[in-house]
Amino acid sequence: MTYTLQGPGRLDATIDLPASKSISNRALIINALAGNEICPTNLSDCDDTRVIVAALSAMPDVIDIGAAGTAMRFLTALLAIGSGEHTITGTARMKQRPIATLVDALRYMGADIRYLGEEGFPPLRIKGRHLDGGRLEIAGNISSQYVSALLMIAPMLKNGLELKLTGEIASRPYIDLTLWTMSEYGAVAEWTDVDTIRVEPKPYSSRNYMIESDWSAASYWYEIMALSSFRDARIRLTGLHDGSRQGDSVAKYIFSLLGVKTVFEPSGNDGRSVVRLTHHRTKLPRLEYDFFSSPDLAQTFVVTCGMMGIPFHFHGLASLKIKETDRIEALKAEMRKLGIVLTSIDDTQLIWDGTRCEPTLEPIETYNDHRMALAFAPAAFVFPGLKIRNPEVVSKSYPRFWDDIRKAGFIINEE
Repeated sequence: MTYTLQGPGRLDATIDLPASKSISNRALIINALAGNEICPTNLSDCDDTRVIVAALSAMPDVIDIGAAGTAMRFLTALLAIGSGEHTITGTARMKQRPIATLVDALRYMGADIRYLGEEGFPPLRIKGRHLDGGRLEIAGNISSQYVSALLMIAPMLKNGLELKLTGEIASRPYIDLTLWTMSEYGAVAEWTDVDTIRVEPKPYSSRNYMIESDWSAASYWYEIMALSSFRDARIRLTGLHDGSRQGDSVAKYIFSLLGVKTVFEPSGNDGRSVVRLTHHRTKLPRLEYDFFSSPDLAQTFVVTCGMMGIPFHFHGLASLKIKETDRIEALKAEMRKLGIVLTSIDDTQLIWDGTRCEPTLEPIETYNDHRMALAFAPAAFVFPGLKIRNPEVVSKSYPRFWDDIRKAGFIINEE
């Protein structure tokens, strides 16, 4: 399937954002460990969350999580301390995504985990057992989801967990989000040093819990506002919190440099907060930013800056190589179709110095990566008639995205 996009003739929309995938997935794992008595409300309806819900509901012998990397990591840790024996597997791409760091850490604590294919990669066969915990040291510069997976099971370990992270710590805000969600369920978990976290052996408590809207999803509406050319453009986004613990809430600060202003309005009668976006003309000569703590925003800002003609130098992108696709190479290939020539350094940096080529306007490939479709769609403001292949990939994190941008006035033709 291919979508052909035309930008709206005006922009004035109120968007009910999807619930945070990051919080939903953490709350589901923690809630299961708390006894699964009260399901969190306002859960994300994205693919990643659906597979966790399905796995926790049925706990089949073979758990297929598809392309959901978060589910693979979180459920691996959960199954290691659970009951019974299970196989966890996924798509062909999932079987290429490394998991050895997490498996080695769990095995060190006594977990019974076997590789069923290539060593270091899914699928896994896991036999649950009680683990003592104690002191553990792992690399902190690979994926914060390994760290989060270990932290969430830590209150259930006999001796709790003291986790020391070596090297530079990737995506620290996501670790902080995990600790915060754990504390919401009664866990005692905190940083005791710049590189060490201590979790006490204090079980979780069941509670009513409502999920905040997703700041990652919000970033695409900030992008739409940044790329619009309407003086009276208005976008209102529901359910976002000022002072949110979501790492991608940093988007509002970065977009302020690009002229998008954020105003938190008082909550309405339904108690949901509203963010109002407005665009103020500005011309930043160049943007340099380190996305080490918020790598999922990189695609958004690569496309935004390219379409606004703002040269950039983005650092901290090492984790992009092991996402749903190699996002470094995908961005280089697809931005060239729009006339933007990117260069990379050591697969950790992306640079645009203003070099352009003739746009081919070939359809944008999404590489089975939801964020490619989400980030490139707003470029229809600059290139009316922009085509995006396999647009259904947005279901991984934002299933209603195409309905929402239609609501905002975008015209979408399906081929």
